[in-house]
Amino acid sequence: MSVSVIIKWGGQEYSISTLSEEDTVLDLKQSIKSLTGVLPERQKLLGLKVKGKPAYDDVKLGDLKLKPNTKIMMMGTREESLEDVLAPPPENDDVVNDFDIEEDVTEVENREENLAKIARRVKDYKVEELNPPRPGKRLLVLDIDYTLFGESLKPRHMLLIIYIAMSKSI
Repeated sequence: MSVSVIIKWGGQEYSISTLSEEDTVLDLKQSIKSLTGVLPERQKLLGLKVKGKPAYDDVKLGDLKLKPNTKIMMMGTREESLEDVLAPPPENDDVVNDFDIEEDVTEVENREENLAKIARRVKDYKVEELNPPRPGKRLLVLDIDYTLFGESLKPRHMLLIIYIAMSKSI
């Protein structure tokens, strides 16, 4: 018994009725190639399923239980169309590899505007002495900020940590 299908591809429909139920999906793809010019390995046939799974090339068309003039959507590209896409790009001097450009990079901490901000803050900062230094005792100054402990520790917790550390070392 003959199998007749309609292949939809590229906005056109191609009718194939020369196949039998003993022919395979690969034979169908070969027939499609003769009509469209798309190689079988570049074809994807949508709607051909056996037991809910895509039909492989060795499946017989009779096993697909196709109705007469079943429409099958094909996705695929002719080799001629792919040659332009797959060809290596032409040499172009307009392309700039910015990894090769060596610039005079100034680190953030050495930038003029940042150094000016630091100088202004040092000049304007007022030191508040909470307790005067004790005569004859060593003084430990710790600059503890959010970079060490994060925002979870409040200043009173920091003072406790400093007190414990100092009392053990004295």
